[in-house]
Amino acid sequence: MPKVRTKDIIEQFQLELVSGAEGIYRPITTSDLSRPGIEMAGYFAYYPAERLQLLGRTELSFYETLTPEEKRSRMERLCTDITPGIVVSRGLEVPPELIEASERQSVPVMRSTMKTTRLSSRLTNYLESKLAPTTAVHGVLVDVYGVGVLITGKSGVGKSETALELVKRGHRLVADDCVEIRQEDEDTLVGSAPELIEHLLEIRGLGIINMMTLFGAGAVRTHKRISLVIDLELWDPEKQYDRLGLEEEKVKILDTELPKLTIPVRPGRNLAVIVEVAAMNFRLKRMGVNAAEEFSARLSDAIEDGAPDYE
Repeated sequence: MPKVRTKDIIEQFQLELVSGAEGIYRPITTSDLSRPGIEMAGYFAYYPAERLQLLGRTELSFYETLTPEEKRSRMERLCTDITPGIVVSRGLEVPPELIEASERQSVPVMRSTMKTTRLSSRLTNYLESKLAPTTAVHGVLVDVYGVGVLITGKSGVGKSETALELVKRGHRLVADDCVEIRQEDEDTLVGSAPELIEHLLEIRGLGIINMMTLFGAGAVRTHKRISLVIDLELWDPEKQYDRLGLEEEKVKILDTELPKLTIPVRPGRNLAVIVEVAAMNFRLKRMGVNAAEEFSARLSDAIEDGAPDYE
């Protein structure tokens, strides 16, 4: 099923459907828009027919200078069997030649009262959000001090229990068990919960609990940009864990690399506090304060100062 259809943008932006009603279920496959100015001049060699077409005052004022034959020809070529729709901005009058051609080809023609640039920007943002690459990850997403922390790990390691403690400490749950991740930009991943399990948390022994009902609307949020991944794993005495934090591990989700921390789990460790500190330390690093690098530099200075002088 297509992610976005022409009908969706009609409803989202309250567009007036002028003609071509039979084509409102056409799929929109790209977030790119086209302003067919050069096509109005008759050049269709590289016409991106699969894009949503946007006609503003510039295109329509030039169109009015054409002969009746040219007007019919341009609109016939503008309306193809793969064109998802044509939007006229500023509440401008829709040319009768466009209405006739759109009815023949079942291409929806819509009208908006918004200015062309603003309409173009809003349409692009909406389509990029809806058509962004998506994936699903097994884990828990929590907003900790404004940092989107994705907690991963094997089943039963304590992800949901950690999220419960974080919510009790004033942080906000985004998703539990299954996190839907959408790539909105080259380096921007946004996580949310599937509609079926939104606001729900599963705790073994307790079952399913509704976090919004239990802790209030301030304990949950619908989506959050993911900035940090924390992987919980059972403590392995044979494994050497990073004790300084100089080496930054990365994990790739879709096309974006995120910093990753591996936290060993064993009785007595307060995971919620560790996640809180990890989030605060991440914020400090983004502001240019790196405690591990400062310690390493201080240690190097101490070694140099204490080294014997053989000269």
